[in-house]
Amino acid sequence: MDQYRSDCRHFTGYRPCQFGGVCAGCEHHALADPEILLINLDAMGDVLRTTALIPAIRRVHPRARITWLTRPNAAVLVQLTPGVDRVLSLGPETDCVLRSLHFDLVLNVDKSLAAGAIALSVNAAERRGFGVNDTGAIVPLNPEAHHLYAMGLDDDLKFHLNQRSAQDLLAEALGFCHARDEYSIQFSRTKADNPKRVGFNTGCAPTWPLKRLSMDLTERAIRRVVALTGESVLLLGGPEDLADHVGLQRALGDKVERSPLDRGLEVGASQVNRCEVVVTGDTLGMHMAIALGVYVVAWFGPTSPQEIDLYGRGVKLLADVDCAPCWKPRCNKDLLCNTQVSPDLIAAAVMEGLAENGASGGS
Repeated sequence: MDQYRSDCRHFTGYRPCQFGGVCAGCEHHALADPEILLINLDAMGDVLRTTALIPAIRRVHPRARITWLTRPNAAVLVQLTPGVDRVLSLGPETDCVLRSLHFDLVLNVDKSLAAGAIALSVNAAERRGFGVNDTGAIVPLNPEAHHLYAMGLDDDLKFHLNQRSAQDLLAEALGFCHARDEYSIQFSRTKADNPKRVGFNTGCAPTWPLKRLSMDLTERAIRRVVALTGESVLLLGGPEDLADHVGLQRALGDKVERSPLDRGLEVGASQVNRCEVVVTGDTLGMHMAIALGVYVVAWFGPTSPQEIDLYGRGVKLLADVDCAPCWKPRCNKDLLCNTQVSPDLIAAAVMEGLAENGASGGS
């Protein structure tokens, strides 16, 4: 066994590392120091945004072995993230794996019972972020996490006083310095064949239906964009959007093109990458567009626009209601926020994005 270096962050013990399988004399040996576990079990859009944290961790711990624990549906996102050494998918066997490992530092991003309990149960020298107490309440684990913790309990602080992005707040909570690092995901940024100038993302998680525009408003906005550009738009989304896309195509005919919805995240990202401008709510599709450097026309109803960083490549449109943001998944008001955005305003923002993209040479 002396010829193997299991202390190297590239070593797995079951297959050759990226540099080959011979450890003796390898110039790429990198002592794993410290061992870091990052826990992120939230929605896939949040997982994608959390990839922006990896550069901040690497600036402080360039030799760390970073293990990321996430849910199976988000594992492919993390596997595409540079700087992550090992990806664990939450499942029945994961507890056995975690109990056999020791970490120098545990970073828990999520304010949830499951994530908090895992953060406290693994073998670790230090824990940051969020955990749970013996009554099941979420609690901050380090002083730096208190501000982000308070934002979850104070609507005025979260909705009105805060002007910082989620990435900035999270980096602070975990004890790192945010340098406006972009998402680290390794989606292909090469423009795909058969490009489209404009995409409309209709997708959102079923638990947050108000994060997407109503279909009537979407149809009206598409008609205005097509009238201004003279070109069809690409419909983006996930498998749950099939019926809506069929309905939009029935209503709009050749004004729309339907993208494949059931071929996985990488194909979905390739469809987003076809576009110069993407119109979207605060959803996974928006985070994909941000990660790919696509100009984003993002509209906001129930969620907080100030927490989203478009990195200078987009515009934010706010629903014309006095109750937003509210972070409510359901609403009993007569006028819903996802109907209170002007189609003309959307179309104007799209044209602004197309003009800006043209002025920058489409980069």
